[in-house]
Amino acid sequence: MIAITQRHVHDAAVPPLAGDPPAADPPSPPPSKDDFQEELVIRPLHSGDIYASFQFRTVWDADFMGDQKVSHYRLFPKSLGQVITKFSLWVWFQDTVTDVDGTWKELTNVLSGIFCASLNFIDSTNTVQPSASFKPLGIGNVTDHSFLRYATLPREIVCTENLTPWKKLLPCGSKAGLSVLLKSEKLFHSTFHSQAVHVRPVCQDPQCRTTSMELRQTLNVVFDLHTSGQGKREWSLFKMFSRTLTEACPLASSSKVYVDVTDNPQGEQFELSPATPLLTQAVVLGDRRTYSNTHCSPAPELPLSPPRRDAAPLLHSERHVAGYGLQAGEIHTLIYNHHPYRAFPVLLLSAVPWYLRLYIHTLTVSSKGKDNRPSYIHYQPSKDRERPHLLEMLLQLPPNSVTEVTVEFERALLKWTEYTPDPNHGFYVGSSVISALVPSVVAMDTNSTLDRPLFSSFFPCKEEASYFMRVYTEPLLVNLPTPDFSMPYNVICLTCTVVAVGYGSLYNLLTRTFQVDEPSPGLAKRIANVIRRFRGVPLL
Repeated sequence: MIAITQRHVHDAAVPPLAGDPPAADPPSPPPSKDDFQEELVIRPLHSGDIYASFQFRTVWDADFMGDQKVSHYRLFPKSLGQVITKFSLWVWFQDTVTDVDGTWKELTNVLSGIFCASLNFIDSTNTVQPSASFKPLGIGNVTDHSFLRYATLPREIVCTENLTPWKKLLPCGSKAGLSVLLKSEKLFHSTFHSQAVHVRPVCQDPQCRTTSMELRQTLNVVFDLHTSGQGKREWSLFKMFSRTLTEACPLASSSKVYVDVTDNPQGEQFELSPATPLLTQAVVLGDRRTYSNTHCSPAPELPLSPPRRDAAPLLHSERHVAGYGLQAGEIHTLIYNHHPYRAFPVLLLSAVPWYLRLYIHTLTVSSKGKDNRPSYIHYQPSKDRERPHLLEMLLQLPPNSVTEVTVEFERALLKWTEYTPDPNHGFYVGSSVISALVPSVVAMDTNSTLDRPLFSSFFPCKEEASYFMRVYTEPLLVNLPTPDFSMPYNVICLTCTVVAVGYGSLYNLLTRTFQVDEPSPGLAKRIANVIRRFRGVPLL
């Protein structure tokens, strides 16, 4: 799993994408049972980098949870549709699944083949069963946490082999629409890159009488700013992706490009070609943002100025390992609440591998130098080579504070066959997950409308005063006691030498045939024997 990423006008015009207002009102098409939308959000960061976020949403009015049999696929990828039909997975398994662990193992192998990923390495040693985190985002009546599984592979990274099958799930592939910008050479040469696939059931109507299946593919990337020789900063779709929008995806009901123009510094302006007066406002992470809604390639150029520091988010976290030696250590998790006067609860989930043996009695939580007693703790100890540690806590973060969670651990000794090919590099520990309802600066819109941007409608908003946020910390890299793997080589070399010198010499003496080698005669004797041979007389 995964994190993201002037005044010069380019005159390259781009054909309008699907979703632009047509010149004449065509006859309305017949109602379709599936719908595909795509969206690109571009935000210039104060550091000078460019953040781009792709959202591809496919909704199919098919009841996978019921008894409806699905045999024909149009926009929804058939490979994922068959997986959902068989395994009933959308983060949670359905309550009709009897062997959850066996189904989970089979599912990870199937998804590993679909996405050409290393998901087949997921097993019981890195899978946990959370009791409070990861509640279902879609509709559903499954609330028993025994049907939930969560696993991470912090050692694995996203590569081109994962991007290619990911793009094949799109209705137009990488041939048309916004997906033509997804060039692997540029994406994986960026500062930050992440991609995800979310599948969940959603309501078709406000009364939720019928359900649909939603497939949402997201890709986030952060590009370095290219600085020109004239002291100007300019960017465009071609400079970021080495491609431009050529044609619209004929299967998409809407294709939109948003440019965030909220945080423009004074004196810096955006110039879009062609210009559009359409502005859209949306509340994202509790802050009201303004976007320029365009269907063409934005090509702004900003005057070069010193980078400004971004305001810290209300909630963020850090994690690191402390201690010395290869026997014991400590895991420190820092959770920051930058709200000046509001306190709010957070749910912390940590999954620690079994080879780090936690001393749960050393668990301490402190805020502003005082103990902060968790209101809920769920701890499941590990079993060697069977399951990891699971620690879940509900913490109350005081306003404008830093909450530190510390726990000590002891490193275990592994079998020599359990070490990775590069054991001295270290062993990875997956990220902790923090879930919280963060107080909003502005009132949130709780009404779900179809015209809302895709990037602002993933997490359901049920309160006007708060919004849901899930934060992942950094993965940890821990060194374990490592044996001298060169010793077997040295022993083999020494043994072979002893065998070759000792036993080899004795075997040679016992098996070789010895013969007496007479000394060669002198020159006079050899000449005499030659003469005697010609005369036919016996040799001397």
